[in-house]
Amino acid sequence: MKEGPSIAPVAALVGDPARANMLAALMSGKALTASELAMEAGITASTASAHLAKLEMGGLVLAVKQGRHRYFRLADSDVADMLESLMGVAARAGHLRTRSGPSDSALRRARVCYDHLAGEMGVELFESLLKSRRLNIRDNEIRLTRRGTVFVKEMGIALPADTRRPLCRGCLDWSMRRTHLAGLLGAALLERFYALKWASRDKHSRAVLFSRDGESKFRRLWAT
Repeated sequence: MKEGPSIAPVAALVGDPARANMLAALMSGKALTASELAMEAGITASTASAHLAKLEMGGLVLAVKQGRHRYFRLADSDVADMLESLMGVAARAGHLRTRSGPSDSALRRARVCYDHLAGEMGVELFESLLKSRRLNIRDNEIRLTRRGTVFVKEMGIALPADTRRPLCRGCLDWSMRRTHLAGLLGAALLERFYALKWASRDKHSRAVLFSRDGESKFRRLWAT
């Protein structure tokens, strides 16, 4: 008998095209209804409900009841990290669902990956934090330095005391094939960019849209 976790059940859940499309839609970080997810997958509502029951039983999504509606979201950030890594493997192997276009360009530029910044600007954020010595990597672990702690306070960020999730975590970016910053700090930084009106979410996709002034202020962070 083989020891350790079995990846086959998880791979089977993700491997179905309809379920894969629903999971990709939930990478936005938003909770969606079964009807909305059915539209994303191009299937009937009853078929979507059956798929969602399997995903919920498999620990990949959670259902939240609000009023008469049930909303579904990814179970946690580990699931999002897994999906982003799978997207990277798929892109590298040439398994692309659509031809590139303007929306694809915007997603590659900056997008939300569950709750943190990904794409070109997400990778730039992570690499700039390393270069400015606000983060360092020791024993393959990403750590916030003393200088980084000061930076976080100056940004007006109060990190939540959530010990279940790492403060800093690397997430392999599917479009850049380099690391962007996940974890509590990655999520807190993106929320701060929204609060400062530097960026906003596109209503129809996972794209994060930086204003010209917001992008200028974003880059000015690393000049100090």
